[in-house]
Amino acid sequence: MNTEHAESAENAMNTETAPGHSVDEDVPVVVRLSTTVDAPLATVWALHTDIGSWADWNTDIDSVDFDGPLAPGASFRWLTHGLDITSTIREVVPGERIVWGGPAHGIEGVHVWTFEENGERTGEAAAGERTVTVRTEESWAGAPIEERPEEMREALRQSLESWLSRLRSEAERRG
Repeated sequence: MNTEHAESAENAMNTETAPGHSVDEDVPVVVRLSTTVDAPLATVWALHTDIGSWADWNTDIDSVDFDGPLAPGASFRWLTHGLDITSTIREVVPGERIVWGGPAHGIEGVHVWTFEENGERTGEAAAGERTVTVRTEESWAGAPIEERPEEMREALRQSLESWLSRLRSEAERRG
């Protein structure tokens, strides 16, 4: 898995989108991470966007209440790391991008995920299929963040590293 990196021209996510469809660059905490998954894009996308099943494979998530549809304006409630969060989907580009956000305990978050096919997968069963680069970036603002920005940045980084690792492991197991 790649570690947190500065945005560059080569790997920058599209920040020219509608308000709320990209991270807020002017807040104290922004974390960007990526990983490469040796599984088909359809598998990775389906796993990640089956929001109601996150707790089945991501042990950091205690529960999720989501009835769909997977569309802008739909909300889901989830429990993770002791936080009860209600997020609203802001953008969905099937197979490419999903954005959600909302308030939780005084923190306003925006979470962007992008999926991009790249190199050839390994193994005979994967002939002709490509690996997937999953990129995630999230911004946090609010009083709790302003009080302890470094601690909160590290907590978010660890959470996203864990999520990417679990997503990669489960997608590769299924893929």
